[in-house]
Amino acid sequence: MQKLTVQEEQAMKVIWQLGESHIRAILDLIGEDEMPYTTLASTIKNLEKKGFLKSRKIGNVSLYTPLITEAAYKNTFLHRFVEDYFDNSYQQMVNFFVENKKLTPSELKEIISMIESGKK
Repeated sequence: MQKLTVQEEQAMKVIWQLGESHIRAILDLIGEDEMPYTTLASTIKNLEKKGFLKSRKIGNVSLYTPLITEAAYKNTFLHRFVEDYFDNSYQQMVNFFVENKKLTPSELKEIISMIESGKK
């Protein structure tokens, strides 16, 4: 699975939220000041080429549906991130966040509790 560009990720977040949708509905949530219509249309076509979306026509409107779930993308992206920046060690990643004060002791205790209880 390919890494998404910032614009592609922005569009996919909205598409995952909406499910099947058309460009105008996606743009309404993103905002035209954030991404012009033509840029979004190009981004959507790129996502389709990359295999993240499929499309179907209803009259003159193309509807786009995600082919990859948000959870699957996050899982792949996070795994690559840990692999590339933390030598494939989730422990090193957690240590990094603790050392940089991005995780508080209470948050860390909560994570440990979740691990011990097997919860999500």
